[in-house]
Amino acid sequence: MKTSVQRILTTHAGSLPRDADLVALQVASFNGEAVDEADLRETIERSTRGVITRQLQCGVDIGNNGEHSRESFFTYVQHRMSGFAGTSNRPLFSDMQKYPEWIKLKFPAWQGSVSLTAAPQAQGEVRYLDTAPLEAELALFKRLLAEQDVGFTETFVTAPSPGIIAAAMENVYYPDMDAYIDALAAALQTEYRAITDAGHILQLDCPDLAMERHTYFAERSDAEFVEFVNKVIDAISVALNGIPQDRVRMHVCWGNYNGPHDDDVPLETILPSLVKANVGALMLSMANPRHAHEYRSLTPTRLPAGMLVIAGVIDTTTNYVEHPQVVADRIITVAETLGDPARVIAGTDCGFDTAAGFRDVAEDVVWAKLEALAEGAALASRRLF
Repeated sequence: MKTSVQRILTTHAGSLPRDADLVALQVASFNGEAVDEADLRETIERSTRGVITRQLQCGVDIGNNGEHSRESFFTYVQHRMSGFAGTSNRPLFSDMQKYPEWIKLKFPAWQGSVSLTAAPQAQGEVRYLDTAPLEAELALFKRLLAEQDVGFTETFVTAPSPGIIAAAMENVYYPDMDAYIDALAAALQTEYRAITDAGHILQLDCPDLAMERHTYFAERSDAEFVEFVNKVIDAISVALNGIPQDRVRMHVCWGNYNGPHDDDVPLETILPSLVKANVGALMLSMANPRHAHEYRSLTPTRLPAGMLVIAGVIDTTTNYVEHPQVVADRIITVAETLGDPARVIAGTDCGFDTAAGFRDVAEDVVWAKLEALAEGAALASRRLF
């Protein structure tokens, strides 16, 4: 995993705006409607090519394929694994339940998107059944990268935590949550290894390690939630067996939605568990108003030596375009707290299009935000190095 002793590198959390044609096709497919597979492949290629080019134009150093080969950041596993069918009954986030007026205001904007609350259930044994979509996704990314005259400093590809699948894709087959998580981790090992074998950094998407406190575990205690976090991290360690630690980064967030978030678990509660993960970097939300203060936890004594921090300095749920000086100040604050700017990468709080059609930020504003990220990182670099 590349860092720098000369400047702050930039990245983002993975999902980037899909074009309208791709959204329509992926939503239709998710809803069980027939789609033309050739048309879908061509649309994925066109959309992915565009998103690679836009990242490079914005100054992103560590980029990806925008997740455009997938309908969402985790439900796509239903097409690659056995055992999934039907529809889950995902509990509504506790902060949403407290504010019914917010729900009435916000929910109409999410109509016509892939629903992350109506994912399939695990109704049979979960195994990684078909590697063809994974191989096609990686091959397409490689081919489109080769088209660019100047490429990224480094590339990454995302894959979900077994915990987010276990929490959001309801289990009606395995005897308990632990058995379900273990089965998912074993299946996901195929994907984790393929990504790193292809030369990319593996980004583990783990909103479950924070967000599930006010979702799946909303009616339970902090202690019970931390047990779940520890179980997932142990399962991830098994799935990462043989993959170098410095080829993996872990993204943890509290849910990528512009909502109240006043039930979010504090970073302080989960950080002792997060730092035990066998990863080279933690990617954390630090730009949004609920978690902007939590950089204080990231002291040298709290993190393992050498663990990088990918600081979320761009809010992915608001259409405000951050001023580059604000971005620089946020980066500098994290670097000074950690005590070493070479251990800091500048990123976003979360993705911008975590499921097809599900986004809070307009597409043209997304690119302006990523330009501000690069400009702010350049300002911070001049002060830090």
